[in-house]
Amino acid sequence: MRSQSYYQQLANNPWFANLPGVVIDKLVLLCKVKSVKKGEQLLAKNAPADGLFCVLSGKIKVSNVSQNGKELVLTWLSPGTWFGEISLFDGLPRTHDSFAQTESTLLMLPSAAFQQLLIEHPELYPHFIRQLCQRIRTLFSLLDETTGLGLKERLAKRLIMLSNNWVGMANSQINDVAIEQNRAISFDTLPNQAESYQEEVMISQESLASMLNVSRQTINKLLQEMKNEQLIDLRYGRIALSNPRGLQQLGEL
Repeated sequence: MRSQSYYQQLANNPWFANLPGVVIDKLVLLCKVKSVKKGEQLLAKNAPADGLFCVLSGKIKVSNVSQNGKELVLTWLSPGTWFGEISLFDGLPRTHDSFAQTESTLLMLPSAAFQQLLIEHPELYPHFIRQLCQRIRTLFSLLDETTGLGLKERLAKRLIMLSNNWVGMANSQINDVAIEQNRAISFDTLPNQAESYQEEVMISQESLASMLNVSRQTINKLLQEMKNEQLIDLRYGRIALSNPRGLQQLGEL
């Protein structure tokens, strides 16, 4: 199948690379390649789960719509990100809408194939538990952001979260803690986040404003302040993190 040609690209994701070898081979064989155009809806809130997805190229926007009709962007999913497993586990409808921010290519593991894979390989459960725990931690961080931080601090925290190379490093280290040996995982020993971020965040000011539910003018003013403080540098469609440690400290409660 065409999906086999993406094996090396998938292997660059630490979570995927740490799956048992026999499971990796079977998962890739069962996946289908799906292409979506810019603006095309991939998942709909309250729709039944149809499968597990992985972004191969492009960018996927995850969002909701408020009661007054305003779009609220939660995050963007970049290549290498797997998503859609929550509804596959609890059997409930999708929690958010997902749209292609750019022309994108994904792998899709249909629901029936996903369930059969779990039956045949129950050793997959600890790997998905680890991924779900990471998502819960991210949600707790977002909750802290909305309840205890000012807007500038929230912006700093969001930039750090979007520049999430450290997650891959954390996943690699968690694997060394050995779930297979039934030892407890300690997230307190993960790498120092501020030392392992991407240098740039590929995002527009409009998108940041949508994520934080404020105007673009407000975001621009705060970004200019951060630039003057030598925390970031502004480029077209990108934000370079000049001082990620400083941003992290600014975004802490």
